[in-house]
Amino acid sequence: MTAQRNGKKQASAQPSPWRTPAFQALAQPLGMVLGAQTAKALGSLRLHTVGDLMTFQPRRYFLGTQTTNLAEVVPGEDVAVVARVARQEIRTNRDGHSKRLEVLLTDGNGRLNVTFFARRAHLADYWARQLSMGVKGIFVGKVGEFNGQLQMTHPNFVMLDGDGNIVGAADEKKASMVTHVNRSGLVGIYPATSRIPTWSVGEYANFVLDGLAGMPDPMPEALRLELELPELSTAYQQIHRPVDARDPDLGMERLKLDEVLALQVTMARRRREAITRVAPVLASRADGLLAAFDTRLPYQLTDSQQRVGAEINADLRCETPMQRLLQGEVGSGKTIVALRAMLTAVDSGHQAVLLAPTEVLATQHHSSIIEMLGDLGQGRVLGAPESATEVVLLTGSMTATQRRERLAKVASGEAGIIVGTHAVLGSTVHFASLGLVVVDEQHRFGVEQRAILTDRHTLAPHQLVLTATPIPRSIAMTVFGDLEVSILDQLPAGRQEVQTSVVHTGTHPGWLERAWQRIREEVAAGHQVFIVAPRIDADDDGAGLASVVELHTRLSQGPLRGLRTGLLHGRLPVEEKDATMAAFVAGYLDVLVSTTVIEVGVDVPNATMMVIMDADRFGISQLHQLRGRIGRGQYPGVCLLVTAVEPGSVAAGRLSAVAATRDGFALAELDLAQRREGDVLGSSQAGGRSTLRLLRVTDDANLIAMARQIAERIVDDTDPDVRAWCDDMVTRTLRMADAEWMERG
Repeated sequence: MTAQRNGKKQASAQPSPWRTPAFQALAQPLGMVLGAQTAKALGSLRLHTVGDLMTFQPRRYFLGTQTTNLAEVVPGEDVAVVARVARQEIRTNRDGHSKRLEVLLTDGNGRLNVTFFARRAHLADYWARQLSMGVKGIFVGKVGEFNGQLQMTHPNFVMLDGDGNIVGAADEKKASMVTHVNRSGLVGIYPATSRIPTWSVGEYANFVLDGLAGMPDPMPEALRLELELPELSTAYQQIHRPVDARDPDLGMERLKLDEVLALQVTMARRRREAITRVAPVLASRADGLLAAFDTRLPYQLTDSQQRVGAEINADLRCETPMQRLLQGEVGSGKTIVALRAMLTAVDSGHQAVLLAPTEVLATQHHSSIIEMLGDLGQGRVLGAPESATEVVLLTGSMTATQRRERLAKVASGEAGIIVGTHAVLGSTVHFASLGLVVVDEQHRFGVEQRAILTDRHTLAPHQLVLTATPIPRSIAMTVFGDLEVSILDQLPAGRQEVQTSVVHTGTHPGWLERAWQRIREEVAAGHQVFIVAPRIDADDDGAGLASVVELHTRLSQGPLRGLRTGLLHGRLPVEEKDATMAAFVAGYLDVLVSTTVIEVGVDVPNATMMVIMDADRFGISQLHQLRGRIGRGQYPGVCLLVTAVEPGSVAAGRLSAVAATRDGFALAELDLAQRREGDVLGSSQAGGRSTLRLLRVTDDANLIAMARQIAERIVDDTDPDVRAWCDDMVTRTLRMADAEWMERG
């Protein structure tokens, strides 16, 4: 594809990573095809390459001869409706100069008012000509209310002829351009932004589609025929230029299978590569560090911890590197299981790394490991046991002197256990002998980030991945398809009950004041409290949502005046975050007002209450993780989910589900059913993303299972065409993972 709409084509000095012509064409940046300005606008929709745009499906299709039932239109929603113009009138505004066009739409029964404000008089005349009496159109916009009637202001629209073909548009400059979007009477409504309307997305998709004419199918023909799939170019046609209502589903079936095959081939190759690599054999000693640690444990390991520990030990004793995912309910004791595995590595003369996604969590892990080990973690110092090792912390905020000292201990082997953030992945970090990598909260790391440490060594270190977010099997089979799964399904003895209640401030405004009173009561009893909010400050997106900065100020000067309150969020300097968290852990603070940086790993046994503001803004699993920060000591906990949503709404139903159970696996399944899997595994406060853009793992479980079988069958195929296709599928997956990683910051 060589055509451009604007801007100059930039030649790349880098060799192409793609082996097939089709993937080369699909990997082209949109800026090379449509120009820099258009590509920037499409980038807001996360569309960066030709392939991205081709897989961007309209959220719905209209048959131009249909009419929408306006009785189903709800205020506050973004909608697309097909309706006829029942009446229209140009009026002069109060300034005496500017004009507005008022249009009444009808489906034959219901009515919808539409208003267009014209800064230039000729625009009102243009719109009036487009929206003549009796003409049918598609109108896209947000529905509001005015004087008790439904209204849309400045919707985007196209007009349709009697056969359902587009014959006009809201933008007079685009009117001639969009007439070719619809070639069959079916009109696709694409997700859009204020910068780029749905019709423009469709127009660019059609332009790019024209440029792909004659593109060969990258999938080996024998496999495509076996699976009875359309050619890729045909699938794109079915999505962007459907001939009948069945076409989009047929085209999407091909694209979904391509997506999941790319992931499964990548996972299959990883499994093959792991089998070919040699790992150090790790085993504990009767007089070693693990044995000394176990004799000091003040409690009995649960049956679940012992079972999973045995599974891990069996893996560590093999020369094939362990690749195991450890799932555990909130508070099930994953850290102690991981620490025992790390001590086994040290007993065997090797080192272990614990990789955490944030400095707060890395610091917390480092402190808890030091506390659990006691003098066993003090290294080779006077008075320390013979088997003791040193535990060091590596983060990006260390001073140059600190970094130099700690890197020297890592390189010499003096440090047997290293805890760190992404700083551990740096090329300047050299290990004496790395035997085990533990990755906490795996879904916050890209696939390749997880592999950096394991790929850097002649002897491949074993790998243990931890997640406190229970993962449904369907997701585990996709995102974690290269890992064996172990599950901790018991809570240690002494775990306290946490009573969870939904506080509806809209219907019961007085309940929030009672929540502040309850906080004072908990503090008076000698306990501590978390208050969590979705935003850092009022400048963040999300008008009307609680922010930790504003909450901290208002509460410390009002309802919680006199209590020792602290503030914690991701923008604070690392030293300030560490000091605040340390003060809360030590009991020097009564109340911590925080964002979700305390979501995982934070262990404060004296914390007995949590208030989550605007709880409807968080996912089910995220709420469950937050709630897991309380009730970790000898006292029961109270969790209040504060929301302004109406009782009976979908959002209120999610909160009620969280309040009704502490079964994280049940909540994870519900979360997956309600939200995209990328959100379930997401890393940001607003919800993350997955490299699965088209699949819904709940709906496409059979497709996923089939793709895994196909991947296992073809990953060792020696046919050059199959090998080339597999290579490109893996490259595609890794590039998507890298793109998601970069977007996460």
